[in-house]
Amino acid sequence: MATQSSTLPVISAATSDLWLPAYTLWLREIVRFYRQPARVVGVIASPVVFWLVIGSGFGSSFRSGEAAGQQHYLDYFYPGALIMIVLFTSIFTMMSVIEDRKEGFLLSVLVAPVPRSAIVLGKVLGGTTLSAIQGLVFLAFAPLIGLRISVGDLLLVILTVFLVSFALTALGFAIAWRMDSTQGFHAIINLFLIPLWLLSGALFPLSGASGWIRLLIRINPLTYGVEALRDLLFPHSAPSFPLASSLATLILFAGAMFGLSFLMVNRRTTKPAA
Repeated sequence: MATQSSTLPVISAATSDLWLPAYTLWLREIVRFYRQPARVVGVIASPVVFWLVIGSGFGSSFRSGEAAGQQHYLDYFYPGALIMIVLFTSIFTMMSVIEDRKEGFLLSVLVAPVPRSAIVLGKVLGGTTLSAIQGLVFLAFAPLIGLRISVGDLLLVILTVFLVSFALTALGFAIAWRMDSTQGFHAIINLFLIPLWLLSGALFPLSGASGWIRLLIRINPLTYGVEALRDLLFPHSAPSFPLASSLATLILFAGAMFGLSFLMVNRRTTKPAA
């Protein structure tokens, strides 16, 4: 009993060492983002304009095919626009890692007596919270296309958005951790992350794509986030993948990206002085 009791303070201290710094970093990300109204407006407005212009431009001239139930393109593109908001917020929020390094804040956190897992958890959860909120705000436009979401489906939509947000934020953290300039970060985004979204079934259906494009879409984990949202928001459409397998893929994707972020932080080495 004595041994058992003595381990409780140790466990409690270890938990506090992890969650308190993580919570502090999480709160800092939230406050920092919403103190810049231009970023908030830009993150939401750009995909909304993109959704309206592209959707209205294609209009009735586009039909997403039998797999999507002959939807109007504005309807078909809606889940993809929501994922775009999540992608932009998740990735650009992690530019704060580069800014923190330049300002010396990151160094002070690294030398503090806190586990590095707390740094990853706090930063990733902060970005996840922001991107998930921004994505769910976009659901306010759902009535414009006649969407009525049940409570059960809404909870699954929230879960899907959270998983996608967490995975993309962790991926953004892993990329930003090794970067020393925002210009290089933008270059990686344009080269890798935008094509990741383009090849997720957001703009065109899997059934109508050519063979090699179809293969890239199938192995793209972001595809399963788009398909899960499309299945939940448009239950009468025929999804390319079952909802359960899409959610399972997103869970694996989120776990893998968080593991990658944790690995990057723990492998970082200090450059020797000249």
